[in-house]
Amino acid sequence: MTPSNIITEVNMKLTSPVFTEGGKIPSKYTCDGENINPALTITDVPVEATSLVLIMDDPDIPDFVKQKNNIEVWDHWIVWNIPPSTKNIPEGKNPLGVVGRNSRGNNTYGGPCPPDREHRYFFKLYALDTELKLTESSTKVDVEAAMEGHLVAEAKLMGRYERVKK
Repeated sequence: MTPSNIITEVNMKLTSPVFTEGGKIPSKYTCDGENINPALTITDVPVEATSLVLIMDDPDIPDFVKQKNNIEVWDHWIVWNIPPSTKNIPEGKNPLGVVGRNSRGNNTYGGPCPPDREHRYFFKLYALDTELKLTESSTKVDVEAAMEGHLVAEAKLMGRYERVKK
């Protein structure tokens, strides 16, 4: 039996039909468009998974944003207790689960809106051996702390976005 704090060797994948790994996120999914989440596809979730966690964040925020908000990474979307049977997250829809508080203080998806240059946006999917007992006011920090020792597998999808200069 694998200890619950060791990631199982699986090939869980997170993909999108609207952008490829390292590719450009279409403006429809940003503050310059409809500001809705892109469709996502989940495959090869390990059988021992009890729940999934989805986090979208931006590590490329400028120093003034870090200082103003006392953060290192901007959190765009946090969802936990997603059923492990989930295969697709439709465009513009939260998956079943609990939507937490993003860096803007909202319990919703907040699309890319970089203030200065091209940024990288990481969609991170985690398979856990438990469900998280957290309230909707929880943040990514709370979710990551609760995940400690329960990670079974993880997958990442990175997209890029730069606003068009007007």
